[in-house]
Amino acid sequence: MLQESNRVELKATLNDKLEKEIVAFLNNHEGGVLYIGVDDTGKPIGISDIDSLQLKIADRIKNNILPSTLGLFDIVTEIVKGVPVTKIIISSGLEKPYYIKNKGMSPNGCFMRLGTSTQPMPTTMIDELYAKRIHTTLRNIPAPRQDLTFAQLKIYYQERGLELNNRFAQSLELLTPDGKYNYIAYLLADENGVSIKVAKYAGTDKVDLIENEEYGYCSLIKATNQVLEKMKIENVTKAKVTSTKRIEKNLVEPVPLREALINAIVHNDFSREIPPVFEIFNDRMEFTSYGGLISGQSKEDFFSCSSMPRNRELMRVFKDVGLVEQLGSGMSRILKYYNRDIFEISDHFIKVVFPFSLTARKNIIANGDENGDEKIVISVLEEMPNITAKLLSEKTGFSTRKISRLIRGLKEEGKIVRVGSDRKGYWKIQK
Repeated sequence: MLQESNRVELKATLNDKLEKEIVAFLNNHEGGVLYIGVDDTGKPIGISDIDSLQLKIADRIKNNILPSTLGLFDIVTEIVKGVPVTKIIISSGLEKPYYIKNKGMSPNGCFMRLGTSTQPMPTTMIDELYAKRIHTTLRNIPAPRQDLTFAQLKIYYQERGLELNNRFAQSLELLTPDGKYNYIAYLLADENGVSIKVAKYAGTDKVDLIENEEYGYCSLIKATNQVLEKMKIENVTKAKVTSTKRIEKNLVEPVPLREALINAIVHNDFSREIPPVFEIFNDRMEFTSYGGLISGQSKEDFFSCSSMPRNRELMRVFKDVGLVEQLGSGMSRILKYYNRDIFEISDHFIKVVFPFSLTARKNIIANGDENGDEKIVISVLEEMPNITAKLLSEKTGFSTRKISRLIRGLKEEGKIVRVGSDRKGYWKIQK
């Protein structure tokens, strides 16, 4: 059942408090969700003309709140107990404090979330947030060149049934305050100096590079689609046919792979002029984006499935062309299949490491390799050095007798050693 919280507000109808609630969620470090058509008890009431209502909401948010909310909210229809209601997803903004335009940057126009209520923001907090406000967004950085064209971007919009008119640069915020093309425009232009690297290695390290491709020097939308297609090819289903069944498994689950790839691009800190990198090893895929966590964002915020886009203008365009479905949905899709430990987060980068599924890895290793069984065992021992023989049997599908024989052979060949006792020790792989 829906209920109000620090991140959820319920409204039976659209009223004059909309902007106030949206501002509070924009200023909230976790963002929030506002339902319209649901009463305080969580009971859905429904809306008669939901499309018209959503247009009014979007218009009020875009025109009545400052700084710009472009790319920071999403309006969708959700079915609650069989009744369609409106759901407004609000990201935490980077340019706090947000405020109601005609009230000004004062306690009358700035609001914050306290528990389940929305309260005026104290003047001291307004001043503090304003002093920390991030002004070095890509929107304010001039493009390295000004002779930009956008034929590719227009085609992607047309494919979605959308048209970019002569004022698209203003509406998509592709201009600096003094009217020049900004760095967002540069990234989306037909030609630029930005490329995304995809590297492929023969082994588990970077010693044997077998492929090194670059996708870019074109619209970031086109480059993203090219990288998606490349990774789709690399994430092929490996099959092994046995006497009783055919076992198939992608190297990595396709849905989280796609979400993590797009996140790595759209949240990359391009102001450092370092593009994201995608690497393929024989046991995993690694996606690295640069910039680390956003200022004011904790690891819990990062994993909470709330959205705090680094590049909200890019996020808006990615959503327009169908690369992003709705704000904050990407992380939930990843965590549905994988644990948080696939992420490595530092001050300067965020890396996601997708280990290949054991079934797929077995099929790759065993395909034409007489030592495939040993490699399968080694690959499991690398991931789980404390594993018991019984669990190793379950993980590999080999009998306990075969496991004993393989372990004995690997020890005799000097490929593995046992450190510590049989009960409390672990396996060490000898490189």
